[in-house]
Amino acid sequence: QVQLVESGGGSVQAGGSLRLSCVVSVYTSTNLCVGWFRQAPGKERERVATIDTISSTYYADSVKGRFTISQVGAKNLYLQMNSLKLEDTAMYYCAAVHRRGRPTCGSAWVVFPPDYWGQGTQVTVSS
Repeated sequence: QVQLVESGGGSVQAGGSLRLSCVVSVYTSTNLCVGWFRQAPGKERERVATIDTISSTYYADSVKGRFTISQVGAKNLYLQMNSLKLEDTAMYYCAAVHRRGRPTCGSAWVVFPPDYWGQGTQVTVSS
């Protein structure tokens, strides 16, 4: 059983920064990959950033150079969001997927949909 709890969303002006946090609670031994997704009104949910190791991360093209994903231990996941734009307005979700034998988390995220979702935290960017 896995529980994901996000925090840190809010309202900010364009150009500002926010830091999202996710506490990952794992009650059984799993090979788990974690990351951040978002869903804007009227749009499909999209993968924003995921992490395997410090040197192995994925970022959506729209956030490269502005967002940074990090993980402290197995339980704390973060998303530092800088230079926020109006189009970053969305509900942000912490998500996790079982690796299922894939060699990397990156390959797992490509093949499998998330197994677990947090409740989401709203980020609103205004002009």
